[in-house]
Amino acid sequence: MDNLTSITEFFLLVNAGSRELQVLQGLLFLVIYLGALAGNLLTFLVIVTDPHLHLPMYFFIGNLTLIDFCYISVTVPKAIVNSLMDSMLISLKECITQSFLFLLFGSTELFFLALMSYDRYVAICRPLHYQLILTPRFCTQIAGALWASGMVYSAAHTGTIFRLPFTKSNVIHQFFCAIPEVLSISSQSVQFSETVVLVVSVCFVLFFFIILFISYVNIFSTVHQMRSVEAQNKALSTCSPQIATAILFIFSGLFACLEPISHASTIQSLLTAMFYSMVPPFINPIIFSLRNREIKRALSRMYNKSSKAL
Repeated sequence: MDNLTSITEFFLLVNAGSRELQVLQGLLFLVIYLGALAGNLLTFLVIVTDPHLHLPMYFFIGNLTLIDFCYISVTVPKAIVNSLMDSMLISLKECITQSFLFLLFGSTELFFLALMSYDRYVAICRPLHYQLILTPRFCTQIAGALWASGMVYSAAHTGTIFRLPFTKSNVIHQFFCAIPEVLSISSQSVQFSETVVLVVSVCFVLFFFIILFISYVNIFSTVHQMRSVEAQNKALSTCSPQIATAILFIFSGLFACLEPISHASTIQSLLTAMFYSMVPPFINPIIFSLRNREIKRALSRMYNKSSKAL
């Protein structure tokens, strides 16, 4: 029979049996986190301070870097502290907050990737209407709407999953409060309610996937019709970082959805969770820094100014 005592804290049991592996995991997480922190903050700082980048496309990229910084900061610092301090505990309030913020930033990133695909669609397929459609006011309003949508989406899931006290188990076989693992130890009533919310939200998320897919299909169709190879390369160079980021996010999302719920601490479950929770925020700044010419030039200008100041 289920333990009827209400649970107020959880044990995060990924590789908890090996102290050496815990320390190694903590140091690895620390290196990845510092790299993601530096890359995203540097990209965000360049976009904010360089007047050449005060354009709709870079406004959206700036939001994406901010999301990535927050996304990885929700789970990794706590995991680093737990690994290095030989602790496995996380309180119920911390778990609720972690789940809410993780869903918020994850869903908002998808929404912004869809918006960025639309931005490139207008720029490449309807260039004469670009400044009329993507005005500063429109960009600000749509960005605010996407952040609000992410909050609603996250609140719906988090409120459903944590609406009843946990009484079954307080063991989560992951380094953070991953939604599938948390849901697996919730009551049958909560699991049924979350299934209903999930079905409704899938339609919402699918809408943004359709926007993203249709936008890039139209972009490639338009680029293919261009007679000039130089024009083709220029058009592709402006959207290739967004495409690479979208592909990385989609694949990491598929890993998160298709990962079987783990009832034991395994290296495979750890690596899978690392892939969808840490790799995109770590890789995205590298993609934009290497593939976007204007950001590379802005970084060069910032470096030259810093060198002269020293």
